[in-house]
Amino acid sequence: MKKIAALTMVRNDDFYLRKWVEYYGAQLGREHLYIFFDGLDQQIAPFCAGTHAELHEKIGSQVVSAEKGRLKFLSGQAARLLAEGYDLVIGVDADEFIVVDPKLGLGLSEYLSSQRIGTSLSALGLDFGQKMGEEGDITEDEPFLRQRRYAQIGTRYTKPSIVARPCVWGSGFHRIKGHNFHIAKDLYLLHFGYFDLRRLQERFQDADRLSQGWGAHMQKRARTIRYVSELPAQDFERWTRFARICQGICRPPYALNKPAMLELKIVVRMPDRFQDIV
Repeated sequence: MKKIAALTMVRNDDFYLRKWVEYYGAQLGREHLYIFFDGLDQQIAPFCAGTHAELHEKIGSQVVSAEKGRLKFLSGQAARLLAEGYDLVIGVDADEFIVVDPKLGLGLSEYLSSQRIGTSLSALGLDFGQKMGEEGDITEDEPFLRQRRYAQIGTRYTKPSIVARPCVWGSGFHRIKGHNFHIAKDLYLLHFGYFDLRRLQERFQDADRLSQGWGAHMQKRARTIRYVSELPAQDFERWTRFARICQGICRPPYALNKPAMLELKIVVRMPDRFQDIV
């Protein structure tokens, strides 16, 4: 089995981080999780016990400059971990979960150990929303995927999150400078950052995020809720298969190392086999 680490950087995000530690800890082992808190004013939560969690000087005060600095720092940390003996490093935000299709009967570590990876590997991105009128407020009492069944197939979340050698991630882990990406079969990146209207409204009112310029960004991303509420849900198997082919071929003219999907807005309903995975 390959030795695999996962890393992330957070600020005021215990809700997602708790789930992140729980999931990746079960898949990789807590001793292989590296968590950096953005700001010395943060506190390391007790649920991080057993991980490598540390406070770091706050990076930047505005969203664009801070994000560039954050990914430069995390790229350096990934390079360090690879140099120290890890075979692979997973870099994701705290609201992102890379999962293997349960139909394979494989855990994440087992699946990735079977893959031949040159520089990086991407999972197909699924951006979850809240289907208004059908799905209520999210709770911590049940798995996320028992409460949320609808996602937009999102090129934004088909990220080169898994790296096998030192490289430089672009902002948000969305690309690797100087390298193409390769989308794995039966591997998905589930993004839950905009999957609950109540939580999203609370984030709009977070003074710390608003001071960094996140307000416009969050309002823009809230459209995921509108898409899953208004667009008819399509067949998961058919459209994820299509998306892998399409995103593997199409590129936006402004970024040839990012995926594109012809501006299609496709919402799928998750099969029941996923409901207990996160």
